[in-house]
Amino acid sequence: MHIADGILPAHIGIAADIAAVGAVYAGSRKIDSDEIPKMGIFTAALFIISLIHFPLFGTSVHLGLFGFAGLLFGKRAFPVIFITLLFQSLAFQHGGLVSVGINALIMGSGALAGWLLWDFLPFSRRVKGFLCGFFGIFLPALLVSLLFLFIDYGKGLLFFMSVYLPAAVVEGALTSTAVVFFQKVEPELLKR
Repeated sequence: MHIADGILPAHIGIAADIAAVGAVYAGSRKIDSDEIPKMGIFTAALFIISLIHFPLFGTSVHLGLFGFAGLLFGKRAFPVIFITLLFQSLAFQHGGLVSVGINALIMGSGALAGWLLWDFLPFSRRVKGFLCGFFGIFLPALLVSLLFLFIDYGKGLLFFMSVYLPAAVVEGALTSTAVVFFQKVEPELLKR
């Protein structure tokens, strides 16, 4: 789902980079020192999970945990996602340096969805965890598909969404399971 450098027009990439830096700043303001280690550990977890690819319909996908980041960190999830994507770009050329901003904004939308769903839905934590995980990956996939349609870069919207729908279900189930686990062993982790 990473957008590589050179796919988007330069002005869109640069505008997205500026917006992403602003979002990192907004998500990092007045940060408590006890939040930094948790954010760093989760950044490492996001980075590592992105290295585990699953073959699906002739391509491969990986989990993102964006919705889980949103429910754990709220607005602090965006800096976590941005740093993860920056490291992925530098280490493995997933995306690119110019496109790291658009990738962060798109994938950060999954964290935003997770944050809002977690805070405002009246369902059980198990159900909210599933929805956070599901929409945490499904919304970014939808946004990438729509962006590609907008810039006329391929016509694979239905294929792209058919690949990420099963991934979203798996991510929803994983997030729900993690929420139930942490509710039992470390309930404070689920409170911001």
